[in-house]
Amino acid sequence: DKSDPAANAHTLVTRPWTVAVEGEVMKPKTFDIDELLKLAPLEERVYRFRCVEAWSMVVPWVGFPVGDLLKMVEPKAEAKFVQFTSVMRPEEMPGQNGRGFIEWPYVEGLRIDEAMNPLAIFATGMYGKPLVPANGAPFRLIVPWKYGFKSGKGIVKIELTDTMPQSTWMKAAPNEYG
Repeated sequence: DKSDPAANAHTLVTRPWTVAVEGEVMKPKTFDIDELLKLAPLEERVYRFRCVEAWSMVVPWVGFPVGDLLKMVEPKAEAKFVQFTSVMRPEEMPGQNGRGFIEWPYVEGLRIDEAMNPLAIFATGMYGKPLVPANGAPFRLIVPWKYGFKSGKGIVKIELTDTMPQSTWMKAAPNEYG
């Protein structure tokens, strides 16, 4: 919630952390965060980060291309979309306790060609330091040509599907996010 101070983010436990990759893949796998940090060379990418609320900022993200992870699990021909699901821990994240209009856990989706674009990255850091919980630690999505709401934070599950995922914002405001 925007009224919750970022100081509350410290309650999110980011170790241990796993990310399951499943669905329309030949080699489903659950990765430990430390394994993900060694999956591909981490690189700094300076991207303009935009919000639908009319602000933007330039951020030096640290991470690796989404496609590097997806190639490891070998998407099947049926895989047309990628769904990203964020962590659901209301005991650590009080805003998930049913208040507000967003259905939890947070879900976002991309077409597989968008996810495989070399500009799309999984960020594990920013400004040369590891991500902190307030910024989506320990593993978040960055899609520089889309608004920030498409960038799932605290990702725990990635599912390749043959149908377009129903994202959190599509459910919350279908008249705006079709």
